[in-house]
Amino acid sequence: MTDASAAGTGGEPLRVARLRPGALVAGLVAVLGAMVIGMALGPVDISPKLIVYELLDDLPLIELDSGLSAQRVAIIEQIRLPRVVLGFLVGATLSVSGAAYQGAFRNPLADPYLLGIAAGAGLGATVAITQDWGDGGGFTDPVPLAAFGGALLAVVLSYTAGHVGGRSTASLVLAGVAVASFLTAAQTYVLQANSDAFREVYAWILGRIATSGWSEVVLMVPYFLLAAGIVFRYRRALDVLAVGDEEAQALGLEPRKIRVIVVLAASLGAAAAVSVSGLIGFVGIIVPHAVRLAFGASHRVLIPLSILFGGAFMVLADLAARTIVEPAELPIGVVTAFLGAPFFVLVLRTSRRSVW
Repeated sequence: MTDASAAGTGGEPLRVARLRPGALVAGLVAVLGAMVIGMALGPVDISPKLIVYELLDDLPLIELDSGLSAQRVAIIEQIRLPRVVLGFLVGATLSVSGAAYQGAFRNPLADPYLLGIAAGAGLGATVAITQDWGDGGGFTDPVPLAAFGGALLAVVLSYTAGHVGGRSTASLVLAGVAVASFLTAAQTYVLQANSDAFREVYAWILGRIATSGWSEVVLMVPYFLLAAGIVFRYRRALDVLAVGDEEAQALGLEPRKIRVIVVLAASLGAAAAVSVSGLIGFVGIIVPHAVRLAFGASHRVLIPLSILFGGAFMVLADLAARTIVEPAELPIGVVTAFLGAPFFVLVLRTSRRSVW
């Protein structure tokens, strides 16, 4: 499909929106600024300028002496840098997944947990924690693996039940609600039978960005690249789906196939993000909608900017979570909910699009 061939309702051509260099630069500056600030602040404050020098010194052909002690270099490279990179990956994945869900379902209130991913991941993690399979950290720890498996199970069950109900988007969403309710009930039952694990389970449910070196980053990278790559690949098709399935079919597209591919890719990415960070809410709604308001609704703009601003938002949210009540840490889900709940009400009030 070429740009010139895209048409909207009544034969009106779709307005071609392109990513402006200024918007891209703003997103990159937001990411770099958030990451530097995230590495600078903490129990040991380090100058942002010296952090930049130290990171540049690690690059080939660049020699800069930051003057930092070996202890502070270790804090940057082994503790804070992996954490901010993981925060970026989780935020970017949840944001692009939210944008994909909103485009696929033509609903700005959709989020990555729509098909029961949160409930499935919660059940998987609860089973792993209550059975003392692991502590939730590390590349091969059973807790994130169980959460990932539970999230994928929820998506499979939702799609199966949705197809039984008629294969419409409404049936799929309703199936997701039913599956989420069932898995939440199962999680509650398991938790009630193992009440001594309440603290660990709820700490996971409220979300956290915690790393044991680079292992969680290594786990997230392929899922982020796969999910973001597929959604980015279909960004133009999502723009066409926005005007309706009939119009998309008239242009030679297959709306149902596109919707399945996009939603499955977004679900896979969201499942991976949840498995390493717990249940962090509202990111998939806040960031895409804020980008939509600031830079436009076209997915050619929305998808790449959601990745950048979503990553920056999560890094700053994690920074707030670990500094507001220092030396203790707030669950990052508390921070995102505090920001996201009022924003969600604003979105709900200003949105004039139908639910389906």
